[in-house]
Amino acid sequence: MLSFTLNFRKPARTDRLDAQTLNILQHNARITAEAMSHQVGLSPDACRKRMARLRGSGIIKAEIAVLDPTSVGRGLTLIVEVTLQNELKADLDRFKTAMQTAPEVMQCHYVTGNADFILILSARDMADFKAFTRHHFFAEDNVLRFRTSAVMDRVKTSLAVPVIAD
Repeated sequence: MLSFTLNFRKPARTDRLDAQTLNILQHNARITAEAMSHQVGLSPDACRKRMARLRGSGIIKAEIAVLDPTSVGRGLTLIVEVTLQNELKADLDRFKTAMQTAPEVMQCHYVTGNADFILILSARDMADFKAFTRHHFFAEDNVLRFRTSAVMDRVKTSLAVPVIAD
């Protein structure tokens, strides 16, 4: 019998200006306060303070550069469904830690449904992915099975979350 707990944080109150600021930052984290001020209708100083507050509150988790995987020799993107033999806390934690530390894993989600985890990972080629599976799946007794889909075309790649004002 599968049991799980969903942990939901109470969402922060988001006014119209916070929502605009967050949506702009999700598409360009390097935007200056001066440039943002023209888009949201605030002074540059007010934009700077708002951005600092949103960063300090933890709403903004990270500001990253999105790379073209092919340009850095990682042209193969794979979506992998992983099913574990046991879902004991120690087993889950061990698998989560392994995925968090594996540089090939771009995203790892613990999910409900047919699999226990959904991974999005990058590889140089199929031989590179084969080495990953040998190290992380075949060498791990608790991995029951995995199912892989290779990405043929990146139609949309984003981590942006739609933000609307409360």
